[in-house]
Amino acid sequence: MEDRPHILVVDDDTRLRELLRKYLSDHGYVVATAADAADARAKLTALAFDLLVLDVMMPGEDGLSLTRWLRDSGGPPILLLTAMSEVDDRIRGLESGADDYLSKPFEPRELLLRIASVLRRQPKPEPEAAPALSLGAFIWDLTRAELRRGDEPVRLTTAESQLMAILAEASGTAVSRDDLAARTGAAANPRAIDVQVTRLRKKLEDDPRNPRYLQTVRGQGYLLRPD
Repeated sequence: MEDRPHILVVDDDTRLRELLRKYLSDHGYVVATAADAADARAKLTALAFDLLVLDVMMPGEDGLSLTRWLRDSGGPPILLLTAMSEVDDRIRGLESGADDYLSKPFEPRELLLRIASVLRRQPKPEPEAAPALSLGAFIWDLTRAELRRGDEPVRLTTAESQLMAILAEASGTAVSRDDLAARTGAAANPRAIDVQVTRLRKKLEDDPRNPRYLQTVRGQGYLLRPD
């Protein structure tokens, strides 16, 4: 349901409003309706819409006034419907901030095409990238605590994964061997951390003897230095 565009149909004609609601719903849209501008304003305040199908001629506040308000407030795109088909009327509608204009009576299929066209013109939100560290050919996914090479996960032992997670959290800062040992449950044998670091380097580094990413900081501990 969340992936289907949400449309608000605003028209004082009850019969047309209901016909549009059913027709657009049957063609894959989530549809709400409003009988006038005041009703539309209330719904716009409470809900997010991807597009308005808005009648121009309504009692009280007309569609052009509502369109100007929406443009000033950064509202969704607007497709105006009107019985007025003169060029000057269309120009006034577009000057008010409408994205498209359709004269009544109209062919329902044309309405669908115009809605699809308006929606296609809207900028798509950038997908939020998962927090990750780049380590040469490898990626450490901070959310999943997972090391990948391209799309393929790299198998880590539980101890290696814990160690990577701690070093990634402190990325760019050295973490002492004693601290790492305490946080990974190896406090009784801090030198076990050195073994885990050596194993990690063999999986992570091109030259484990001269590590680029998992570095030793003399007198301070170990440091993960991503790209």
